Amino acid sequence: MHGELSIFALGGIGEVVAGDDLAGLILAAAGAAGAGAGTLLRDGDILAVTSKIVSKAEGRVRAASDREQAITDETVRVVATRAYPGGVTRIVENRQGLVMAAAGVDASNTPDGLVLLLPSQPDASARALCAALRARTGLRLGVIITDTAGRPWREGQTDIAIGAAGVAVIDDLRGTTDAHGRRLDVTAPAVGDEIAGAADLVKGKANGTPVAVIRGLGRLVLPLPATEAPDAASAGTGAAPTGADNGAAHRGAVDQTADDRGAAVLLRPSATDMFRLGSAEAEALGYARGYAAGLAAGRVGDAEVVADVPAATAKADLP
Repeated sequence: MHGELSIFALGGIGEVVAGDDLAGLILAAAGAAGAGAGTLLRDGDILAVTSKIVSKAEGRVRAASDREQAITDETVRVVATRAYPGGVTRIVENRQGLVMAAAGVDASNTPDGLVLLLPSQPDASARALCAALRARTGLRLGVIITDTAGRPWREGQTDIAIGAAGVAVIDDLRGTTDAHGRRLDVTAPAVGDEIAGAADLVKGKANGTPVAVIRGLGRLVLPLPATEAPDAASAGTGAAPTGADNGAAHRGAVDQTADDRGAAVLLRPSATDMFRLGSAEAEALGYARGYAAGLAAGRVGDAEVVADVPAATAKADLP
């Protein structure tokens, strides 16, 4: 039993522009210049911050006319494409290692004529913001940067954690026992995504409230890695953090034995993803490789080649 959980949105943040001090805006909205009387923030709180205000503060803005090129520029691997009357939907892996529609490039809650790119390094952005909030309040706070994404096999969208600092995003229960005393061997809830989704219930998409406070999960709040915490002078000022990307390079650089590993640990590498291609793309690739195998064997048109295609494609390394 973990007790009660409460979630509330912070109003009054307003429109964010490049160079804004996000930590200052959040603390002003919370009515707190520090941890004194009247603050809305408490020790152990987790702040869910929509990626849009982080992107705006970091200047990750492009002209709407450049949207398609922006998607291309942010793409490292195409998973699936589907044509529809208004254009083409592209599901891709982006530079941050996330598999999303349009590489996360989005025009919602953005001034006319502009689109937003995701923060270039969401975990680094979360660390900068978390360090600034902790330094200015003296409170043990966690930060999760959220964005909206669709899910395979399910309709609709939900918010997920794309960046995190000072928060365990996976609650690893492996090795413990369930209520009946059975050993748990695979149970590791993605609590970072659960927190992001719950926070969106109070933030909403059209309420102008990009930050929510989650209270009651202090057990998930962790110390910031001393080697990765930014200096207080630059933290949370709107400058884009420097460091490794959150994609494959960042996954390789993160100490996997540390507790605070950011949200990058939620990313499944494409090499181990059983569904790394769309269904039509996988079918086309299998056909092409099977046809090539048939040509090489001089048996194209031979009914027996059909039986050989599954074996050939099953052994093939997909991109």
